[in-house]
Amino acid sequence: MPKTVLITGASSGFGYNTVLKFQREGWNVVATMRSPEKDQELHKLDRVMVTRLDVKDRESIKAAVAETIEKFGSLDALVNNAGYGVAGFLEEASDEDIDNQIDTNLKGVILVTQEVLPQMRKQKSGSIVNVTSVGGSIGLPMIALYNATKFAVEGLTESLRIELEQFGISACSVAPGAFKTGFGHNSNWLDGNAKPELDGLRESFQSHYSAILAQPPKPFGFGDPKDVADLIYNCVTGTPSHRNFIGKDAKMLTFLRRFLPQKAMDKMFKDSILPKGW
Repeated sequence: MPKTVLITGASSGFGYNTVLKFQREGWNVVATMRSPEKDQELHKLDRVMVTRLDVKDRESIKAAVAETIEKFGSLDALVNNAGYGVAGFLEEASDEDIDNQIDTNLKGVILVTQEVLPQMRKQKSGSIVNVTSVGGSIGLPMIALYNATKFAVEGLTESLRIELEQFGISACSVAPGAFKTGFGHNSNWLDGNAKPELDGLRESFQSHYSAILAQPPKPFGFGDPKDVADLIYNCVTGTPSHRNFIGKDAKMLTFLRRFLPQKAMDKMFKDSILPKGW
């Protein structure tokens, strides 16, 4: 019998490519998204079920997991991929900005994981892959809230992999660098609590940051999202490390952090991310 994987945030980017990868490998795939009615392609594929799941809505999570088990009889892997980024001064984040970022990137991972665990324990097997970011291990300026959620998911994953081992369930993270997924275009600005005295700095940063996101990052350029999908599949079907960096930039940054002084790392990030003169 084919195994079954549930993937959150499957409408685009890493999630979309991961659906295609598992489907090609013969798995049953549950491709979840907030607005499944907008899907034009995935539902046409054999063994792919497209259904609604909003990671901020526990009832939608319960319904999606129940539908998965009813249709396919098992739930062998979970890929927690849904997420988005926010950038800007932390001081200018409104309560809504904070809640939305944490509820999507962190609490959503917790809620979906909670819901699949009873079935995996019953089966005495299962794999959980949490898609994080190199920004879950290295803090970058002006994306503090995003960094906080990704650091938190890394800690969550590291704890879960030990906690769940007794049940035959594995847990690991996949931490990409810069990939061509549209992530930058889907990012939001932290300005729900905008301060007039920061208007000039905010505007200069937004202009500078938008220009950075519009160009392939130097010197490596964007990675191919299909490579991330391949890694996620290998994490589920093989024996992964607990944290799996992917992308030349991610691997280089984590390598440099081991050898460069913190001041040198800080200068590198300031020069590459912040406007000149800050």
